[in-house]
Amino acid sequence: MTHPFLVKDIAFQAGLSTATVDRVLNERPGVRRQTALRVKAAIAELEKQQTGAETTGRKIAIDILMETPERFSAAVREAFEAEVSTFLPTVFRCRFHFSEIMKPAELAQLIDRIRLRGTDGLVVKVPDVPDVVEAVRRAIEAGIPVVTLVTDLPNVARSAYAGADNRAAGETAAYLIGEYLGENGHVLVTLSSSRFRGEEEREIGFRRIMRDRFPGIGMTEISEGHGTDAATGSLAAAELARHPSINAVYSIGGGNRAVLAAFEAAGRPVRVFVAHDLDADNRVLLSERRITFVLHHDLRTDARSAFRAIMSRIPIAGRGFSSSLSAVEIITPYNMPAG
Repeated sequence: MTHPFLVKDIAFQAGLSTATVDRVLNERPGVRRQTALRVKAAIAELEKQQTGAETTGRKIAIDILMETPERFSAAVREAFEAEVSTFLPTVFRCRFHFSEIMKPAELAQLIDRIRLRGTDGLVVKVPDVPDVVEAVRRAIEAGIPVVTLVTDLPNVARSAYAGADNRAAGETAAYLIGEYLGENGHVLVTLSSSRFRGEEEREIGFRRIMRDRFPGIGMTEISEGHGTDAATGSLAAAELARHPSINAVYSIGGGNRAVLAAFEAAGRPVRVFVAHDLDADNRVLLSERRITFVLHHDLRTDARSAFRAIMSRIPIAGRGFSSSLSAVEIITPYNMPAG
């Protein structure tokens, strides 16, 4: 593999040892195909980051770790990569660690590996559970700035939260659905997992407004589908069979194609469907009028906030918490921003 990068830079980007990278680059035997692909991907990422960058600028390597469906992680990657160029001559090197489902112990081990290997900053979208929180706390105590992304970890001294006001987003969803349905109706509320603080905040806001302003509308919740189509669709189908009055959806956790398929299989209409995030799936569903509203916030604004928080706290973390809330927009088929 021809490249202009130091072995240590490739190793840092790939999350491998320099010895392993050296074996791959020199095509020595005993290297797994998956390892070779990681090295190749790391070189490609470094080339992308180098394009147009001024080599005299400050270089900051950060790790972005998320448990989230692929459709959302793809949007986050795109946002962070797009924002990198706006900070020149400072050069951010972003390493992405994405998985749709991870056990808390696996997440904690990954955070510990990043801490021990070294990083200039950590951006996390992870569940608020003890194993993960303690691993994040260890990173902060090691002097690593930590930014929580779209879902917070309020019980650790993170440097910043970057994302929307989740409670206000849930209240907005309740207003839209309540005004649309009127006095009667039944809403299916879908969460990917109750372990995420951001989703919990959305649900709290939603239930408060529904209870106070629209008490005649029923609510049923499903959770732990992790935003994946197969699990979320099965959970939705089971609730539709149990509750023949369900005629609306507030999708907090995604899996919207599967939820709609469950309604179609049951021969049931959806009067109003409110979703979150203008990802690739939701763009298509909104343009086809299969969902009614998308509550969207600009992920590039979140990326920019994360970069700034990390820059301002290097080399010492824990100088105080800042919350950078991005505006929540109500998107319809008529005001959808360009992709």
